[in-house]
Parts: sequence; structure tokens; C-alpha cells
Amino acid sequence: MADRARLDQPRENRRAFRRRRDADPERFGRFAETFARFLGTARFLTYMTIFVVIWIAWNVPYGPDRGRWDAYPFIFLTLILSLQASYAAPLILLAQNRQEARDRVTQEQDRESNAQSHADMEFLAREVASLRLGLGEVATRDFLRSELRGLLSDLEDKPEPEAEPVEEPAKPKKAAKKAPPKN
Repeated sequence: MADRARLDQPRENRRAFRRRRDADPERFGRFAETFARFLGTARFLTYMTIFVVIWIAWNVPYGPDRGRWDAYPFIFLTLILSLQASYAAPLILLAQNRQEARDRVTQEQDRESNAQSHADMEFLAREVASLRLGLGEVATRDFLRSELRGLLSDLEDKPEPEAEPVEEPAKPKKAAKKAPPKN
């Protein structure tokens, strides 16, 4: 009984004859964006206009006899254009959704960057304010000059006391050199 496969466990994967390529989930999205970009160009409008004009000119009932495959109401042309529009619309919407997702990510990054810049500016404003307060307590060059001028004027206004002559202290006498002893 132990050899029987259990029903509550998934079977082991069997090897496939062909190896499957890993599907890139972004491949179809990139294709949709490329297609939507092409549909919005003047080149596409020119090609589509040339195609429709040739189609109508070939199938108009006037002119030489030739094989006309779509008579005047141009039902087949309408069907082709409707088919093209039915494929183009979802591809364009997919491309717009991908662009919206990219814009959302960019907007979030911009918001975070702006918040960080705002915080940095507030920090710098506080630092500048503290430096201004600190500078208010520091003696400036002008303050020092005014104080020194005041001290100089005070010194000039004071009468100088008479100086007593200062005697020079006596210099010590040099000892005479002794003659070296004779042997």
C-alpha cells in the first residue's frame, strides 16, 4: 500500500520531450507599447490612407474591367478596419496601463525625494538660525575696535605718574683667574 500515490500529494513533474522556454512576462507589454507608438505616428496614418485609397480605387465600379473583390458598400474593407481597431484598442490600453504604472513609480520617487529635500531644508534653516544666535554672543570686529578705542582714550586721558629713576643693579665682579699650579 505504501507504493500507491497519495491523493493529497501532487504528482512529480514528468520530463517534457521539448524543453520550454521561460516566458518573459514583459515581452507582450513591450510589444503593445511598440505597436501603440507606431499607431500614433504620421507614417501609420499615411500607410493606412494609401491602403484605403488603393482599395477603394480598385473596387470602384467605374473604369476597366478587373477582378473586384469588394463591391461599393465596401463591406470587406469595413470588416478589415474593424478587426484592426479591435486589436489596436486593447493594445493601446495595455500600453497606457504600463505607462501609468511607470508614472506612479516615478511620482512616488519624486514625492520621497521632495520629502527628503524638505527635511534637509528645515535642518539647514535650524542650523543657520542657531549660527545666528551663536554669532550674537561672539565679539565682532567692530565691537572689539570700539572697545579698544575706548581703552585708548581712557589711557590718553589719565595723567602719567612721574617715573622715578630706576637704578641699574650692580653687576657681579668677575673672579680673577687663578694661575694653574706648577709642578
